[in-house]
Amino acid sequence: MPAVDRDRPNVILIVSDDHGYADRGALGIHPDVRTPALDRLAAEGVTCDSAYVSAPICSPSRAGIISGRYQQRWGAKWFDSSAFPPDGQSLAERFTTLGYATGYFGKVHYGPERPGDRACPDNHGFAESLYGLAGLSMGRLHYQHHSRAAAAEYGPDRTRVHGVSPLFADGTETDSEGFLTSVLGGRARDFVTRHRDEPFFGMLAFNAVHNFCWQLPKEELDRRGLAEHPDWDDDASAYTDWYDGAISPNLPDGRAYYRAQLELMDAEIGRLLDELDALGLAENTVIIYTTDNGGSTCNYGDNTPLAGTKYTLWEGGIRVPLIARWPAGSISGGRHNDALVSTLDIYPTLLTAAGGVPRDCDGINQLPLLNGRRSTGHETLHWDCAFQWAVRDTEWKLTWVEPDSPAVAGIRQVEHTDPGAGMRLHRIAKDIGETTELAAAHPDVVERLTALHENWARSLTRPAPAAG
Repeated sequence: MPAVDRDRPNVILIVSDDHGYADRGALGIHPDVRTPALDRLAAEGVTCDSAYVSAPICSPSRAGIISGRYQQRWGAKWFDSSAFPPDGQSLAERFTTLGYATGYFGKVHYGPERPGDRACPDNHGFAESLYGLAGLSMGRLHYQHHSRAAAAEYGPDRTRVHGVSPLFADGTETDSEGFLTSVLGGRARDFVTRHRDEPFFGMLAFNAVHNFCWQLPKEELDRRGLAEHPDWDDDASAYTDWYDGAISPNLPDGRAYYRAQLELMDAEIGRLLDELDALGLAENTVIIYTTDNGGSTCNYGDNTPLAGTKYTLWEGGIRVPLIARWPAGSISGGRHNDALVSTLDIYPTLLTAAGGVPRDCDGINQLPLLNGRRSTGHETLHWDCAFQWAVRDTEWKLTWVEPDSPAVAGIRQVEHTDPGAGMRLHRIAKDIGETTELAAAHPDVVERLTALHENWARSLTRPAPAAG
């Protein structure tokens, strides 16, 4: 292992789940949304207002983040095809070669992962870990129960729905009862404290604010005047009937439960920031906060002023919060930028900050953008979910959705959101809400962007380029 270089920055990557674009206190869109820790990060760092994930759902998006590559390179386009990258080094493996202590704390969901396989953090470079395999439970982890006793009480079917199985500590199954957001936050702080004398890379992957948001500690329910809500309706004839009754608009006070989960997650982020301050590490610690896809309106998230939601290629499905702070690296000052940024950029950006040389990346090193030495980001970004695709340049966005796709029908029926149908073109630089469709008026732009996307799709058969 390389000698320890204490001048290298520490690195913390925080990834939440389904955080609505509008649901940040600093934006002022919703006065009842309180996120003081995220607001502090924004005030002390840099906010990327045109940041995008590489997929409108969690599994392929997370696979892109950990690899820095378009996940379509290995066929990961939707839930049914997503998987952990089959080759190449993960972000954690690269940090390990740089001499960093590494730790992963939170939700794992790259696809249908199983205990002991490559997708488990302890098998792709994280020396320490506490995690839940959401691929075993429809992408969810219960907010309070993770034990053998809970799994026995819920039974196999409901365990699969709610994710109450034990967590894994460094790959070993372990019971962990307690509010999951607090458990993960505490474990991340412990990691930081123990490694304060050496460079570290910690990844904190909250389950919050994914459904089902009513799963709160009783004291929080009482404090907020919210009713307890059962995890299952025995009168429901099928899972889909019960699920429909548990999401918008059928859950009383649904938005209040969601805000509670968001505020409790924000509080854990605040405690982590305070710990860095107390240890004298804040100045030379790179922090990036983002989420895995757009907000889920069925779970009461809000993406204003964006159209659409999770599952769709409307802006609300793929444009996400992304905040970075690194005072020693001049990523500071409460600045905003509107350049095109991708969560694929996290991989090369963090590695470059740590003194590494990124390779085989589709993302680009955004340090010059974040510290103000460069004003431009990506020229184009692409999405491909098999039944829908999109391409965005600095001015335009072209989207195509297969009109008769069973996947589209399922999204409309179960998730209560509409991906649209057919071709649509928006001048996104001037129409962030995608209110005016312009395909018929600009066939030349449709032709140009279609060709760009087809060339991109063909390029996926070649190795990813070195990161810029």
